[in-house]
Amino acid sequence: MNPELFYPYLQQCNKVSIDSRTVGSGDIFFAFSGENFNGALKASEAVDNGALAAIVENKDFEDSSRNIFYVPSTLQFMQDLARVHRKKLTIPVIALTGSNGKTTTKELIATALSAKFNVLYTFGNLNNHIGVPLTLMSVKPEHEIAVIEMGANHQKEIELLCSIAQPDYGYITNFGKAHLEGFGGFEGVIAGKSELYNYLKANGKTLIVNNEDPLQVEKTQGYQPAISFGTVNADYIFSPLCKGNFVGLGFDSTEIMSQLTGIFNFSNLSAAVALGLHFGVPEERIKAAIEDYEPTNMRSQVMVKDGRTMVLDTYNANPSSMAGSLRNFSSFKGSKTIIIGDMRELGAESLAEHTAILNMALQMEFDQIITVGEQFQAVAKSPLSFRNTAELTDYLINNPVTSKNILLKASRGIGLEKVLDVL
Repeated sequence: MNPELFYPYLQQCNKVSIDSRTVGSGDIFFAFSGENFNGALKASEAVDNGALAAIVENKDFEDSSRNIFYVPSTLQFMQDLARVHRKKLTIPVIALTGSNGKTTTKELIATALSAKFNVLYTFGNLNNHIGVPLTLMSVKPEHEIAVIEMGANHQKEIELLCSIAQPDYGYITNFGKAHLEGFGGFEGVIAGKSELYNYLKANGKTLIVNNEDPLQVEKTQGYQPAISFGTVNADYIFSPLCKGNFVGLGFDSTEIMSQLTGIFNFSNLSAAVALGLHFGVPEERIKAAIEDYEPTNMRSQVMVKDGRTMVLDTYNANPSSMAGSLRNFSSFKGSKTIIIGDMRELGAESLAEHTAILNMALQMEFDQIITVGEQFQAVAKSPLSFRNTAELTDYLINNPVTSKNILLKASRGIGLEKVLDVL
C-alpha cells in the first residue's frame, strides 16, 4: 500500500490509533509487532468493531476486501503518511524540544494560543518517532495551529522528527544534562537538540529564542526570521514575578501569575506569552488562560492540604532540573523535607552527578533529606536512603514526615508519586 493512495482513508477517519483497545468506529488502526506481540492479530477485530481501515506488517493478515492492508513496516508507513498529511496542511506548525520543561511549555503555549485559536497539540508525552506522526495525523480541517513536542535521547532523532513535522516555528527550551548516556555527553545534547535549529535555518523558518540563554543566543546569532523574548533587548520583554511559592511574569501594565512553582518556569511562561502575542491573542485572554492553567501532570505541581505544601515533580529528573528544583524549594517558608529519587540515563557520569546533587542538598540545610534508588543509595550512606519506593513506603508508614513543605523529585522510573497516599 502506498501512503498517497491510502491518504483518503486518513481524511475520512475519526482518529488514528496504535492500541486496538481504543479503536472505534471510523478509526484507523496501525498494528505494530514485536518480539512478544503481534498487533496484526487484532486487525480483523478492529475492523469488526467498525474501524475504517487497518495497517499490518504481516502479509498473512492482509485482507484488502476488508480494508486491512499490508506494508513492510507499520512505523515507516505511519511516518510517511504523516509526511503526506503535513504537506497538505496550511496552518502554522510550532515544534519544541529541550532537556527540561518542554511538556510544560507545550501546554502553556497551547493554553495561550487556545484563547483565540483551535489548537491541536501533543497529547501527554507522545513526543517520539511514533507519537509525533500520530499527533500530526490528528490535525483536522477545523484546527488553526498545531503545537508539536519533540523528545529525543540520542542524536539524529530530532532531525527525523523535523522531517515528519516540518515545523514553521521552533523553540528549544534549554540544553541540560539529560539523557547523557544516549547523547554521548553534554556536547552531544547540544548537537542533538540543535537539529531543530538546523532544520529551521535550512528551510527559512522562524526561530523562537530565549535571550536569557547564552547558548541559544550563540546558536541563533544573526539569523532571521526569529522571535526573541527576555528581560531586556528582545522582541518581547518580560519581568519575573514571584508571589508566595508561585511564579509569574509582567509586561507593559499586565501581570500574569501562574499556578506553577519555580523561577525556572519563568522562561516557559515567557515563551508561551510571546507566542500568544505574536499570533495576535489579546493580552487579557492570555492572562486569563495562563492563570486558569492548572498543572496536573506531575510537573511542578503544587498541592496544599491540611496546611502542608507538597511539590510533585516526578515525571522526569536530570541534574539540571534537579538542581533547579532544589534551589526553588529551598526558598519555601517553614520546615522542609526533600524526597529525591535516582536520575536515569546518565551513563558513566551517573555516580558523579548523584554525588553532586546530594552535596548540593546537604549545603541547603533541609530539615530532612530522603533518597530513593540504587544510584543515590550508593553515594548517600544514610539510614534515610532507600532502594525503591516500596522500602520508602514501609518506612513512612511508621515514621511520618512532619515538615510543612515536602518536595518529591525523581525520574519517572522511580515511581515516587506512589508514596503520596502515605504522606
